[in-house]
Amino acid sequence: MRFHALRPRLVAAFSALVVAGAPAVPAGAWVLVAASIWSPSAAAQAAPVQASASGEVVRVKAADGKIAIRHGAIGKLDLPAMTLVYHADPALLSGIAVGDRVNFTAERAAGQYRIVELKKN
Repeated sequence: MRFHALRPRLVAAFSALVVAGAPAVPAGAWVLVAASIWSPSAAAQAAPVQASASGEVVRVKAADGKIAIRHGAIGKLDLPAMTLVYHADPALLSGIAVGDRVNFTAERAAGQYRIVELKKN
């Protein structure tokens, strides 16, 4: 959400503080609050998280560097059992076909999921 969309919420929050008898809000506080809301989410800023799993290949688009894998829950990545399209280096997808059972290591970084290791069973 952009700052201009959040501005009414910020004004209401600080106004409520002033009306409730809280000390006056210093002008610099607006900058701190706006900066914390404006910045990308904490998940996007966090260090990459990796986890290993296994599943079945549903689609492969090696030229586009994409693969869809049906897998069980991956707790470390906060993923339920699902079919998800992952980004991958096209070289990793060489020799992988629909229906193959695979073991893989996935990574979540900047809000995207990518395969960093991939092996057929």
